[in-house]
Amino acid sequence: GEQYSIGLKLPYSQNDWSEKRASTDAIFDEIGGVVTRVGDETVGEMWSLYDGQDVLNQVDPQFSKNIKNHIHKVIDQDPFHVSANTDPKGDRSKAPQDQDPDMLLHVVKETDEGIVVRGAKFETAAAYANQAFTKPTIANWGNEAYSDYAVGFICDLGSPGIRMICRTGFAGRAPKEDYPLSNRFDEIDSLVIFDNVLIPWENVLFYRHTKAAVFIRATLHRYSAFAFVQRILKYADMMIGAALFNVRQTGLDKQQAVQEKLSQLAVYREGINAHLTAAIAMAEKSPNDLLMPNQSLLLTGRVHACSNLPAMMHIARELCGGQICVTPDFACFSDQESGPWLDKFYSINDDWVAEDRRKLLAYARDLLNSDYAGHRLTFQLFAQSPPFAHLGAVYRNFDWDNALDFVQHSANLSDRVKPEKKKATA
Repeated sequence: GEQYSIGLKLPYSQNDWSEKRASTDAIFDEIGGVVTRVGDETVGEMWSLYDGQDVLNQVDPQFSKNIKNHIHKVIDQDPFHVSANTDPKGDRSKAPQDQDPDMLLHVVKETDEGIVVRGAKFETAAAYANQAFTKPTIANWGNEAYSDYAVGFICDLGSPGIRMICRTGFAGRAPKEDYPLSNRFDEIDSLVIFDNVLIPWENVLFYRHTKAAVFIRATLHRYSAFAFVQRILKYADMMIGAALFNVRQTGLDKQQAVQEKLSQLAVYREGINAHLTAAIAMAEKSPNDLLMPNQSLLLTGRVHACSNLPAMMHIARELCGGQICVTPDFACFSDQESGPWLDKFYSINDDWVAEDRRKLLAYARDLLNSDYAGHRLTFQLFAQSPPFAHLGAVYRNFDWDNALDFVQHSANLSDRVKPEKKKATA
């Protein structure tokens, strides 16, 4: 009879995924915007670990039980769980050992109680989270089999030695009437400093084995990419709504050129929607019998959503027009002297009076033009690794053999062109 969060439930069926998607949409619809951290977006990284237990056991079996324990702890206790990936890195042309070693988080010693780590990570929402799944960002370990930098663990963010330096938030910088999104939906990022922090052995998930670190990085977004892309879908809805209201209020939606640009936004939006829907409709069994979104479809959808977002924001900006950058602020509309003039020139008809136009223009400005808008765009660009890594994930998950087999048959090529096939059929 116990109840658990839908977002944290291990996915075994398409219905599980449909419920996760619907619950996240319900949250966004209720609050009227998009936030990154609502509970469904980082726990998927733990499911990737759960999938990889056999691989991790082959490398080092001592931490397998910790993974299971933390999976169930997250479900039972519903902590605010975030993700720690990005290090300061320092000079990236140098190996970690050739510069200040703290530029990348690493283990400095072992004790009977656990490992002691130093370094730092950039983390969204860390300042008000309970715990973080902390892991390396290094992708190229060379020939090293072991490294003090190859470590993954659950960090209690209240641990002694943790220090946080938060970036300045957007909320409160300007009136909420002028910046409605900045004041409601900003999520603070922090530089989390690990100053000789003890990580108990029961919280360590892998340690020193570079093969384990490589495996985790390669599969990290197997599940969590779904929640990430779903948020961009909602951003697309916000852009379409703001742009369409702006052109309809002045009758510009009747023009073919305007309809063309609106259709481009719709194509972008439906492309994201199609990838998410198809990824579940064609979902695959994971190595540990979970149901994971179709990896090729999900990861190509992520590339589509992220790589086209800047262009779509520009189209929405064009449709909203220049008034989003020249409209006076709320105080001017409320002023006894300037208010009547603004009411006169910003009212269009009985349906679109000055106050609604002001609200819409303020919303569009904050969505497309503000400091907050620029921050969100850059966040979407790098939050799940940079674009080249997105394409690398597609390369590793796309079924290249299907195209090769067809062309081999269509062009009547011999088996010599595919040695692996020749060997398999020998």
